[in-house]
Amino acid sequence: MVVKEFTVDLNKPLVFQVGHLEEHYQEWVHQPIVSKEGPRFFANDTMEFLTRTKWWAVPVIWLPVVCWLFAKSVRMGHTIQEVILMALFGVFVWTLIEYSLHRFLFHIETRSYWSNTAHYLIHGCHHKHPMDSLRLVFPPAGAAIICVPFWNVVAFFASPSTTPALFAGGLLGYVMYDCTHYYLHHGQPSKDPAKHLKRYHLSHHFRIQDKGFGITSSLWDAVFGTLPSSKIAAKLS
Repeated sequence: MVVKEFTVDLNKPLVFQVGHLEEHYQEWVHQPIVSKEGPRFFANDTMEFLTRTKWWAVPVIWLPVVCWLFAKSVRMGHTIQEVILMALFGVFVWTLIEYSLHRFLFHIETRSYWSNTAHYLIHGCHHKHPMDSLRLVFPPAGAAIICVPFWNVVAFFASPSTTPALFAGGLLGYVMYDCTHYYLHHGQPSKDPAKHLKRYHLSHHFRIQDKGFGITSSLWDAVFGTLPSSKIAAKLS
């Protein structure tokens, strides 16, 4: 008995279709469709609205939070210089989080219906439709939920007065990451390092998708051995 292979209908909402691809999902999702028009995710209009985010919403919503948290650590007795150092440390830690999430969560291999569905929502949609401008940055509602466990982790290791500044540094790193990511897809940089970063990231999408996980830099790719091969690197330089 031959079972017919499932085919995704791009003219219908995609989210609850992709799971049916099962073991074929990974191959399908890594064959990008280059179009500025993104697909419909859900039949429900409210759910669909929540999946679409303008890039500028990220800095507009989160930078005031960052500033408020920095000010909170100052009010609790820290100097501006101390807050700056904590901010830099938070940004640095974020770069490792950025790399780790992209490599180990966003590129996890899935096969079952629900794992394929979850992966598509988290990152698969971006690889399938890399130029979809409204699904490039993380929706603020989802980011707010994720902030809670991250805050708790920072608070566990840090003191009450340093937690706000350290967390704000990480949050600032996230804002820089999302804005950089958007620019690498839709901007036209003419000079390095932005020009190199754009080539580096688009290589991850269109040439070798299991290398080059860094977005804001290639630092952790170099540390953990996930830089593109020397042949591809030569093309990027």
